[in-house]
Amino acid sequence: MSADRALKRCSWANPNNPRYLRYHDEEWGVACHDDQKLYEMLLLESFQAGLSWEIILNKREAFRAAFDGFDLDAVCAYDAEKIDALMQNPAIVRNRRKLESAVTNSRVFRDIRSEFGSFDAFLRGFTDGAVLVETDPAVTTNALSDRVSAELKRRGMKFVGSTIIYYYLQAVGVIFSHSPECFCYQRLAALDHFS
Repeated sequence: MSADRALKRCSWANPNNPRYLRYHDEEWGVACHDDQKLYEMLLLESFQAGLSWEIILNKREAFRAAFDGFDLDAVCAYDAEKIDALMQNPAIVRNRRKLESAVTNSRVFRDIRSEFGSFDAFLRGFTDGAVLVETDPAVTTNALSDRVSAELKRRGMKFVGSTIIYYYLQAVGVIFSHSPECFCYQRLAALDHFS
């Protein structure tokens, strides 16, 4: 894919932000089965709560550096001293509750991965591996995001409300939400992605 500004995209993709266009064109909505990437996206989405995704995306590399390359075991080992150090990092979102929950969520993610063999297996179990197509941009939650959110909360995760989880499921391709006019939708429809 390219960041070609002439392509028709989903209306939310800021045409003035090449990073955002690349994210839209190459990542968003692509079915992801890699636990490392699923972890990274869940961690980043949890920081989005109350903010725009574009803010988080623009800080993605700073988050990567601050969180040891999104190394799950490293983040699981973070202590209060590490949280204090992260609170001094102006390149990331410095919200103590979100930072603390990133550690808690990482530990829950690791537990889920151990229980199910992979986080992907846990996540895809909610749809029996099917991709849901939902292209109404006004929708920000659904029954699936409600169920996944409730289960993650039950297991102890924070900042994983239904709206955040809906955006997460869109991002990792469990819910496919490119608008029908978008070149990404057209490309995947041509590949019979939805059957």
